[in-house]
Amino acid sequence: MTRRIDPGLIPSSPNLQFERALWDAGLLAVAGIDEAGRGCLAGPVAAGAVILPPVSEISLPLKMVKDSKQLSAQQREEARTIIEGYSLDWGVGFADNQEIDRIGIVPATRLAIWRSVGKLSRLPEHLLVDYLVLPDLSLPQTRLVKGDARSLSIAAASILAKTHRDAWMIDHARLYPDYAFEKNKGYGTAFHRNAIQTRGACPLHRMSFAPLCNLSS
Repeated sequence: MTRRIDPGLIPSSPNLQFERALWDAGLLAVAGIDEAGRGCLAGPVAAGAVILPPVSEISLPLKMVKDSKQLSAQQREEARTIIEGYSLDWGVGFADNQEIDRIGIVPATRLAIWRSVGKLSRLPEHLLVDYLVLPDLSLPQTRLVKGDARSLSIAAASILAKTHRDAWMIDHARLYPDYAFEKNKGYGTAFHRNAIQTRGACPLHRMSFAPLCNLSS
């Protein structure tokens, strides 16, 4: 299925439209879910789960929260602090590169999401998910195309997934300085791809991803 949506349905900033509909139905523990790092050549895939207080006023302190790709690194870190401070509950889960190679990126992403939900101190009554289907989670869920641009909970989850994963990559960059993970976070930049070609792979690389799977043994 192609990820398309009428641009007119995408607000200027993510809002609480979907959360309010669930709150009005009596479902107060609504968790936004999103991931980061699916397309990287190295490191884990991460997922965030965020439960916001079921009040419309929560949009005020979270007014800077947007899809993580629309924010600078500094803005994401500022938003992370605000999200973690104002959320009712939040969790971040990872699936490492070896798990990605063993089971595939989509199942590994679902595993990271499952772990992020497991970090929550309360069981969500409903999940708002950025597009991905989660068949292994029995919780009711709504799948939204461009969810990180439409739902404040999902946008918040995208920021936590991104910032926690970036911090992990920066922390591990010192172990493998040839690849500049502190800068590229494992994405396939020209520098990173050149380093793979000249130095080979390191233990953080996803060997099932091209060009790594094509390296000579």
